[in-house]
Amino acid sequence: MQINLPDVVAEVTAAYNRYNSAIDMGDAATLNELFHNAPQTLRYGPAENLYGWQAISTFRSTKWSGAKRRLYETIVTTYGRDFAVASTLFERPDLNGRMGRQMQTWGRFPEGWRIIAAHVSIIETPKG
Repeated sequence: MQINLPDVVAEVTAAYNRYNSAIDMGDAATLNELFHNAPQTLRYGPAENLYGWQAISTFRSTKWSGAKRRLYETIVTTYGRDFAVASTLFERPDLNGRMGRQMQTWGRFPEGWRIIAAHVSIIETPKG
């Protein structure tokens, strides 16, 4: 298996950047598009466990309004031509000195790169 083929990294990075821009702008339609529409798709959030595209979509349309973040320590790693993991740390003013962590598993489908699993958590900023 080839890791980090430059063209695949570029494709996933573009999809990942599109996702993060949609977060910043509160664009639920784009976020819903970028999650794979399947019952196996999941998202673990800071205060919710969402199983299936429908639950994720409902969360986006009823309980979420977007949030401008500063991302750092972003890593995109691709495995072959059809699988990738994207991870980042983030800051938001409302986190009051805590840090956010976001990790996504992406797969290539006929309609393009889609998130098949995601995890978002907020922790106390580690010392040192």
